[in-house]
Order: sequence, then structure tokens, then C-alpha cells
Amino acid sequence: MDFPIDAHDVEYAENFLASGDMVTAFPLLKRLAEMVEEYAETECVANDTTQWFSFNDAFERLAYRRVEKDPRELIQVPAPVDRLYSALSFAYIRQQDWISARDALMQAVRWNPMNCNYRLDLAEIFRALEDTQEWASLSYSVIERASDGRSAARAYANLGQFFLDEDKPSAAAGCTRLAVSLAAADQRVVRLQNRIMAEHPEAMEESDAHVMGELSLEGIPTAPSADIAVCLLMCASDAAREGDAQQATSLTVRANNLIGEEACRALVKLIHESDAELAQERSHDGAGNGE
Repeated sequence: MDFPIDAHDVEYAENFLASGDMVTAFPLLKRLAEMVEEYAETECVANDTTQWFSFNDAFERLAYRRVEKDPRELIQVPAPVDRLYSALSFAYIRQQDWISARDALMQAVRWNPMNCNYRLDLAEIFRALEDTQEWASLSYSVIERASDGRSAARAYANLGQFFLDEDKPSAAAGCTRLAVSLAAADQRVVRLQNRIMAEHPEAMEESDAHVMGELSLEGIPTAPSADIAVCLLMCASDAAREGDAQQATSLTVRANNLIGEEACRALVKLIHESDAELAQERSHDGAGNGE
């Protein structure tokens, strides 16, 4: 049974949404989602060996495998289902139907768990619904999945606000410093900076060792994920081998912005050494088989 929708269907509905034509966009998005749900109920049933996803590219697939350590076969559906649910969520938000918007965006995360924008938008909906624990939990989940500095910065900024609300200024100061180092101009980061300077300026005078120690005690990573950076650089290496210099550069820049150029250079060196060792092993195996 063929998948019931394709990328063109989603793009067609997104265009109406982007133009503000909610009368056309909303029922169209709802119908497309219903078609996906009817199909998935019988054809995309997850089990111990198989799961279906709507990843955007090879990087997201590799990153999911590395972060989640999911051993199942990952089957890519032939349509951007995650984008469909994200658009449907936005349509519900336009109608101020927060519960339906939440449910639609949860489906976007289910189909593409590596898209951090979905997680961050979902976190804001939970905050609007006054569920601050889920807001903080989703923000935390972004840190180990973020593949660009801005997403990681937004996550740290959210957690900084959460710690201020919990009267934990040192942890909030740690989040502020990390967020500023990743995306100083982001509005959420600026708001956090302004708030902590107004409410707890003394916390910003504490040492890095102290505030990062407080963050560690709260269970918060004090740096974005090196695993994600490795995935970005591995995909950049693949793109370079395939002659796609633009994609290779884009992925490398994202890794640099995430963990810094020095750390990236060290990871690139390790990746090249690993590739060389693997090639040597294959060469030896081939020679042995030929004898």
C-alpha cells in the first residue's frame, strides 16, 4: 500500500498557511494528517525490530542512531510528515487552540525526534499551558540533540529562566554564560541576561568553576553534545568525498558553532585516523582473502 501523501501535498498546504489563508490551509492540513494516521495505524506499527521516521537528511538519521542508540531498523517514510504536523500545530496556534497545537507538535517530534525547533516550540506551548516542568524537560532534551549553536543557546536560556524561578541563581548564571557563548544576540539569551543582572548580579560575578559545578549538580550538561558534532563532521566528510563542497562547509560550520573550532579540529583528526585505520583493515582483509 502506497504512502497516502507526498512532499508536494505538504508544500501545497504550507503555502496556504504562509499566505494567511487559514480557511483553505486548516482543513487541508487536518485531512492530510488524518490520511497519515489512517495509514500509519496499520502500516507503520512500531515493534522491537522496526520504527518509521521522517528525518530531513542523513545527518538526522545518523544523529538519532548515535544519541538514542536505537538498534531497530529505521524506515524513512516518503513524505515530510514531521513538517505536516508542525504546520498543523501552527494552524492550531493561530486559533489559540493550545491543546490541539501541543498534540500536533508532539506528533512532529515523534516523526522527527532530532528536529530541535519542534522540541523548543513544544516547550513554549507547555509553558503557555503552565506546565513548567515539561517546559524545562523539553529544553533539557534539546542540549544532547542540538546540532547548531542557536538551538543549544535557546535551551540553556530556557533552563536559566527556570532556575531563576526556582531561586537557583548560580545554576542560572551557568546557563547564561553557556547561552551567551553560543548565541549572544538571540532574544531569549538577551532576556535571560537582563533578568539575571537585574535580580542576581552577584551570581554573574561567581567563578566559572562554581557556576558550572552547580549546573552539573542539577544534571545539566555544561556543553553541547560532542556526539552530535561527530555526526556533523562525519557527514561533512562524506559530502566532501562526494564532491558537495557547499554541504561539507555548511555541516562543518555548524559543528564549529556548536563546540568550537579547536574541538572540531581534534575531532576531524580522530575521524580521519579512524577512516585510515578502517581502510587499512579492509586492505589487509582483501589481501588475506586473495591468498
